[in-house]
Amino acid sequence: MVTRIGVFGANGRMGRMIVKAVAESPDAALSAAGVRAGSADLGADAGTLAGLPPTGLATTDRVAAVLAADVAIDFTLPEPTLAHAAAAAEAGTPFVTGTTGLSAEQEAGLARLAERIPLVYAPNMSVGVNLLLALVERVAGTLGEPWDIEIVEMHHNRKVDAPSGTAVGLGRAAAAGRGRRFEDVAVLSREGHTGPRVPGQIGFATMRGGDVIGEHTVVFAGPAERIEIGHRAGGRHIFANGAVAAARWAAGRAPGLYSMRDVLGL
Repeated sequence: MVTRIGVFGANGRMGRMIVKAVAESPDAALSAAGVRAGSADLGADAGTLAGLPPTGLATTDRVAAVLAADVAIDFTLPEPTLAHAAAAAEAGTPFVTGTTGLSAEQEAGLARLAERIPLVYAPNMSVGVNLLLALVERVAGTLGEPWDIEIVEMHHNRKVDAPSGTAVGLGRAAAAGRGRRFEDVAVLSREGHTGPRVPGQIGFATMRGGDVIGEHTVVFAGPAERIEIGHRAGGRHIFANGAVAAARWAAGRAPGLYSMRDVLGL
């Protein structure tokens, strides 16, 4: 069975890759490619934008046209993502988003919309990262609070949010493994005279530079020994392939807020 997929932000870096991943999937078909109103790419061939042969499918700025699909995928920005998700809930269209940088309030908004439609929300859709999330939760619970946890991430110099959504997700997984509330233990940055480290904290360090696609390392530092586990992305296509897999999985599901761990059966 072929899943008809509408893609928001089809002219963006990730959107183009998602269009390409849909085109290369034998079980999916591109039904619409959305761009923002006034975009210079409005009306362009979706395949050409993605570096493919022409498909005959022109980009559109009509949200309803993108949602006239079995499922919609959105990798845009927080505000349009929430608007698109709300429209999807009205239309009854399953929704998949990998948009990062959402506030706690915006995440809560997605959760409310997921009461009406199946909604997959995952800041990182690679198989490897989601396996890492499961592993971090288990290791954190096994080692306990005598072991300090630090999360180090690096991305390209054009990334606008910090720490990355994936880094925050790893922190949430570590906190869950210890039965702690993430907001109570997260230290997203440090500077100045901070004093000694508070036991149980989960610290973050952010680096930006060059064209690094994404690197994440979780450090468990204990007495006289240290464990480091991490993931390095070798290409953005891994996120696009994960998004298409999530879209196929979400089509026909019951309403609810899902993650890639649900999609992968973790």
